[in-house]
Amino acid sequence: MEDRSHKVLLALVMLFLFAVIVLQYVCPGTECQLLRLRALSPAAAADPYRAEDETPARFVPRFNFSADDLLRRVDFNIKGDDLIVFLHIQKTGGTTFGRHLVRNIQLEQPCECRAGQKKCTCHRPGKRETWLFSRFSTGWSCGLHADWTELTNCVPSVVDSKKEVRLRPSRNFYYITILRDPVSRYLSEWRHVQRGATWKASLHVCDGRSPTTEELPSCYTGDDWSGCSLQEFMDCPYNLANNRQVRMLSDLSLVGCYNLSVMPEEQRNKVLLDSAKENLKRMAFFGLTEFQRKTQYLFEKTFNMNFISPFTQYNSTRASSVEIDKQTQQRIEALNFLDVELYDYAKDLFLQRYQYMRQKEHQEARRKRQEQRKILREKQAHLREQGENGSSTDYTGNVERWRR
Repeated sequence: MEDRSHKVLLALVMLFLFAVIVLQYVCPGTECQLLRLRALSPAAAADPYRAEDETPARFVPRFNFSADDLLRRVDFNIKGDDLIVFLHIQKTGGTTFGRHLVRNIQLEQPCECRAGQKKCTCHRPGKRETWLFSRFSTGWSCGLHADWTELTNCVPSVVDSKKEVRLRPSRNFYYITILRDPVSRYLSEWRHVQRGATWKASLHVCDGRSPTTEELPSCYTGDDWSGCSLQEFMDCPYNLANNRQVRMLSDLSLVGCYNLSVMPEEQRNKVLLDSAKENLKRMAFFGLTEFQRKTQYLFEKTFNMNFISPFTQYNSTRASSVEIDKQTQQRIEALNFLDVELYDYAKDLFLQRYQYMRQKEHQEARRKRQEQRKILREKQAHLREQGENGSSTDYTGNVERWRR
């Protein structure tokens, strides 16, 4: 019985060696060697983008988007006048992403970041002009955590403030942002405020002015709201943490800015949500905190810029350490019902874009493999033809010599 198993094993080894020899003979080139290495490597079997968030390989889309909505590839000219503008929403992981932008991108002229300095110098190659408008490159030039309404009105004048209007270049402004699950984001903001954060320096400029104290009352008296309980945080009707992502991504001028008397609340909410969805869809890029590697992948494909080190998925945050009961979670979701709807929309669009881009990538890889195989077949056919012609010529020459 043992002899038989040894014979079977020997036969399998001989069969494998024979297959390797045949493959070397049929396809001796470098291309095939690379294909064999990729097939044997562990990375080929595991998709690095799939396991980070336990998302199914193929999810079921809820929204219908056109191919133009899904295909995001911009012709970003870093040597020209194009500008990336990062809209940084509080407690969405924007600080981490902002650091990636200035410290982790492969560039001909990397950003210059000096120890002890909050801002980095991100100049275009050969120019003393920035290609990135963000907290860590230009600072809060349009106000602390400026929103869509502020940035779209402020950025063009800030970057070209020293030039006359007629001499200002025709720039492409590529807006980007990061979103986060509304409940997690809300809890994270509460913890941040509890530690003393206020964001008092935010301007909230809309239609040329900041809101009055009547339009935007404060939730607390004193210097800050440190030590506030979650219940107190939820009970303040003026809390800007409520539906923050929708408010910061919408065009507030459509609803009379912070004047709540301009239109009924239900109509105002619909206008804000529709505006936020449309602006998000039209942005050059947006990522999701819960999908770090996919966020990295889509940014790289959109701007044709590669990061040096891969993004890390952090599943443990201050917000995740907060234990809340089901009733409290439902209360937070109710306070952020617009953000919940926006996030569902954004997540669906994000995953559809990721899936679409991966399919495009696989199709392109398949096309290249087919071209390589075609070239290989043509090369082999040419070699066979040369061999047959050579044999025929040798035979004819020998016949002529025999006749002599």
